Amino acid sequence: MAVSSEQIKDLRERTGAGMMDCKKALEEKGGDIEKAVTYLREKGLAKAAKRAGRETGEGKVIAYVHGTGKTGVLVELNCETDFVANNEAFEALGKEIALQITAMSPLYVSEESIPKSEIENEMNVQKALLEKEGKKADQIEKILPGKMKKYYEEICLIHQKSIRDNSKTINDLLQEAIAKFGENITVGRFSRFQVGGN
Repeated sequence: MAVSSEQIKDLRERTGAGMMDCKKALEEKGGDIEKAVTYLREKGLAKAAKRAGRETGEGKVIAYVHGTGKTGVLVELNCETDFVANNEAFEALGKEIALQITAMSPLYVSEESIPKSEIENEMNVQKALLEKEGKKADQIEKILPGKMKKYYEEICLIHQKSIRDNSKTINDLLQEAIAKFGENITVGRFSRFQVGGN
């Protein structure tokens, strides 16, 4: 099926995909823009998984000050090239992540950032609580991974549900950005400041 240059332009603006990829997606999906968007996203997310291990030596420190200026966040968002680092959409992603940090106060980027002693301590606390509930050792072994998952979701930025769309985690947003930009994107670190806070 022949697709118009207008359709290709529209799809490019919506997905950030290359012209030939947009043309192929539209042909594949019979000119249906919505189906073509889904097709490109799925294709991009598959590629994103391959890119996830690549080195991120470029990026930006993005600042966000909330409302009356009593809370602020600095977030280091990393990518592979300064071309992506200077993209407005990259900066918008950084602001989105900073807003998440402002609202949800995560303590760590991911579970890899949590000190081992802290993880062990939390496991011991959860085990003790389950024992107090009268759970047997084999039951505790089955329940504990779920308890730890919930713990990571509370304190790790990438596992938190997005405050704008709770059907996605911050990690999902990063994966979508990897698919869009064609580069690995990671959160290096962050700091949250609050007037009168610790």
